[in-house]
Amino acid sequence: MPEKSILLVDDDILVLRGIGGFLTALGYTVTEVSDPAKALGLLGDTSFDLVITDLVMGVVDGIAILHRAKKTAPLTQVIILTGYGDLSSVIEAIRLEADDYLLKPCEMEEIQFKVDKCFETREQKRKIKAYETTLPVCGACKKVWDDLGGDQSEGKWVSVEQYLHMRARMNASSTYCPECFAKAQKQLEDDIQKG
Repeated sequence: MPEKSILLVDDDILVLRGIGGFLTALGYTVTEVSDPAKALGLLGDTSFDLVITDLVMGVVDGIAILHRAKKTAPLTQVIILTGYGDLSSVIEAIRLEADDYLLKPCEMEEIQFKVDKCFETREQKRKIKAYETTLPVCGACKKVWDDLGGDQSEGKWVSVEQYLHMRARMNASSTYCPECFAKAQKQLEDDIQKG
């Protein structure tokens, strides 16, 4: 399993040590923080793959942790950890982009299931983000796939010049980069010598 980092925030030391120890035993790199203000600072300095935070912790609550985590690294997954009496607050946290929640007390198997699910979701989002920034180009003819507005099943292969004109209203002119110019010049000289 590739190393994945988890920030665990809870002002209850027993919960912190119990869940933290369990996740560490599973092979995750876990940073345990009992002071939510310190957790906010860490989120500004360090990138975590997953944040598990208690919802109710005093002045700085789990919602503030959630906001900071999503603002600094949008792909970071956040699980809200809370007691049964705070279920309406959990619903609000989900509306504010929390990825999942755990009700205390929770079974270790449930924690593992939710953590695994969050890491799968994170990987899917990462792949989607990578695909959104990738332009399909044919390796042989260098034409570009133009999906005409997002539907991958509809589209056509067009030249780079056509693509730039259709999508960016740019007109491309043909020229040579220095490396290709040198190759073309050498080829021309070789052709002249061969006569």
